[in-house]
Amino acid sequence: MTTISQLMRESSMSDHKSAENASFIKDLMAGELSAADYTRYLNQMVFVYQAMESKLPDAAPLPFAPELKRLDSMISDLAKLGVANWSETPLLPATAEYVARIESLGGVEDVRLLAHHYTRYLGDLSGGQAIGALVRRHYGLTEEQTSFYHFAKIEAVVPFKEGYRAAVDDLVMTDDELLLLVAEVRTAFKLNQRLFVELGDSELIAA
Repeated sequence: MTTISQLMRESSMSDHKSAENASFIKDLMAGELSAADYTRYLNQMVFVYQAMESKLPDAAPLPFAPELKRLDSMISDLAKLGVANWSETPLLPATAEYVARIESLGGVEDVRLLAHHYTRYLGDLSGGQAIGALVRRHYGLTEEQTSFYHFAKIEAVVPFKEGYRAAVDDLVMTDDELLLLVAEVRTAFKLNQRLFVELGDSELIAA
């Protein structure tokens, strides 16, 4: 029997791959951009996490455990990268769309919020670890400038991810809720891809 987490992963594979293969992300990971480009990326993503974490409780079990929250570390990183007033940064159209989508959802009782939570945080626990190592190596960033990728409150990442997936699989959902969840996971990856495309758009950068 296919579990909920398997369904989320398998149904969104093509969308996930499209997001990962966006030129901006590939170039960033290959060391072909700059620390300033990474900072622009983080300064757009921080708005997404701000929207999502405003809907999360201060204390909750997996999958919504507070150990995953990233907003404070992102703000700290941005300050270390020279962006003191991050909230004054204009949002790219794709960022505004992404934020509006999350803001339109309910709280943890809304399965669509879980879709965005899964897409971002499980990604941060997985590929995000490689991203942190690569940007430090390619662009000379320090641990203090990349604390976003360090989950200080999680002792062991692999068991935590396993616990996250198990908690998702234990959720009781109707068929309609499952359909909503799967559709929203795909939407989340599409929103990420649009943001990556715009981050690499020279006309939008210059605007």
